[in-house]
Amino acid sequence: MRDTSTGQVVHEHAADRILSTASVAKVFALVDLAARASAGQIDLHEVIERPADRAVADSGLWQHLAVDRLTLGDLAVLVAATSDNWATNALVDRLTLEAVQSLARRLAPGGSTLHDYVRDERTADDPAALSDGCADDWSQLLADVASGTCVDEATSRQVASWLSLNTDLSMVASAFQLDPLAHTAADLGVRLWNKTGTDLGVRADVGVVSGPVRSLAYACLANWADDGSREIRRQVLDSMRDLGEYIYARVSG
Repeated sequence: MRDTSTGQVVHEHAADRILSTASVAKVFALVDLAARASAGQIDLHEVIERPADRAVADSGLWQHLAVDRLTLGDLAVLVAATSDNWATNALVDRLTLEAVQSLARRLAPGGSTLHDYVRDERTADDPAALSDGCADDWSQLLADVASGTCVDEATSRQVASWLSLNTDLSMVASAFQLDPLAHTAADLGVRLWNKTGTDLGVRADVGVVSGPVRSLAYACLANWADDGSREIRRQVLDSMRDLGEYIYARVSG
């Protein structure tokens, strides 16, 4: 966890350990898109066809919508707000996976990256996980976004705006008691933007919380051998909420 103004590490535990991060690394695609738009290399109003060969279920809304064509900006909104898997695949198709991974190598020296497209099933020929990463990479990257230094100010501002739409406040962010469907403005003295990732035995939450006292970039990554036990999952989520309470106390004073 870092202070976004000073970069000072406020709290850490095994911050350089590489863990599975599920959908968190979709942020790299959002940063790549925002950076290219900022540089005038891509138009967020460009319309993209929904790629049938990249269809995938689970999280997201596009699979439930009748419309087959959306703008790149709309895809980014779906990815940020609902971690939309089909929208992610369409966006990565347009940007190319290689370009997104190249950006990840520049922004995340600890090894955090997006390995692959989202898939309903992973075979022995596919990467074992959608993404891997470490807390140190993610707290630094999001601190840079908060300070306007992730690629450039326009890129940082756009990424933060998209991530403020995230509707998953079930992990660290559960401590802040915000409206999960509408929290772009400050509420209860704090402002939040974040990205989460969920898979079997994986819970990950990275974001920035700003209050009257300070602004903190956090990254909380949890992996465990999931045997279907509700108790273990409850313990993980309770621990993540405890971190959220710790953060709230330090940003709100």
